Amino acid sequence: MNRVTLITLGVRDLLKAKEFYNRLGFTVDHKDSDDHVVYFETEGTRFSLYPIDDLAKDVNEERPPKVECGFSGITLAYNADSKEAVDALYVKVGELGGRPQCEPQEVFWGGYHFYFRDLDGHYWEVAYAY
Repeated sequence: MNRVTLITLGVRDLLKAKEFYNRLGFTVDHKDSDDHVVYFETEGTRFSLYPIDDLAKDVNEERPPKVECGFSGITLAYNADSKEAVDALYVKVGELGGRPQCEPQEVFWGGYHFYFRDLDGHYWEVAYAY
């Protein structure tokens, strides 16, 4: 189990979430996506969106976990090619309805980053490492 092959985000509105991520630059894998699940083409790991209530039932149909919005201790990350790319994504995230959690800034580990929450409250870090 030393390889992550799929990351799925539970979303409240599949079409809105698909548009949000598509406009951020993720390319939809049309071969496998349909009205119930959206897959994005990425290098190495598949990234998908799935209705959150259905995802909870997939975990346990008899007693699905409660769907809550808050910080779960999990963040996803995107590594940008430059500080300028980080700044551009900061603006774009806000334009698309995402919620930046801090402004782009220098960080102790030798990089530049910001965090945002997507339309469903998932936390993302956008970073450039020097």
